Amino acid sequence: MASQKQSLTIEPALLGLLRQQPMHPYELFQQLQQKKALGFIWRVKQSHLYALLDRLEADGYLTHQLELQGSRPPRKILSLTPAGEALFIAWVTTPVAHGRDIRLEFMAKLYFACHEGAAQAGQLLDRQLACCRQWLAENEQRIASLPVNSFERLVLRYRSGQLQATVLWLEECRYELNQRWNRQAQGGA
Repeated sequence: MASQKQSLTIEPALLGLLRQQPMHPYELFQQLQQKKALGFIWRVKQSHLYALLDRLEADGYLTHQLELQGSRPPRKILSLTPAGEALFIAWVTTPVAHGRDIRLEFMAKLYFACHEGAAQAGQLLDRQLACCRQWLAENEQRIASLPVNSFERLVLRYRSGQLQATVLWLEECRYELNQRWNRQAQGGA
């Protein structure tokens, strides 16, 4: 990933899955195919997944051990290296840099942040809210400087609408997760 301009969403998410427990590549593929959690966010072809895992290992974020299986060929069990752990932690705590990244990358970050706990998820939501509010304010400033009948103004009004909806959704997420964590802290389900 060091050679890329920007990492793909799925690479740090793969590190997050392996952070939960070491596993073999096909097991990762099966998890990503399930229609819950990350499988609900995106799909990845098995060959592409294996190429990503090979690259993560070549870049030093993963390591493997061979697990013997009797008469069958040994299978590779992947686990995080300290560098992989650090990359994942940096990724999961950083808000996305563009509104267009909310749909995939932020959803994956939120999934893992929730697994990390209430404080981690709350911090991520607060940071992302601050970014979105800043983007919205900057967008509104640009709109105010444009002629009323310009095409650019129409496009930026559309972006403002998206950002307003995103801010509202993030606030709702924060509220719902706070409600869930408060019930859990009080011994409820």
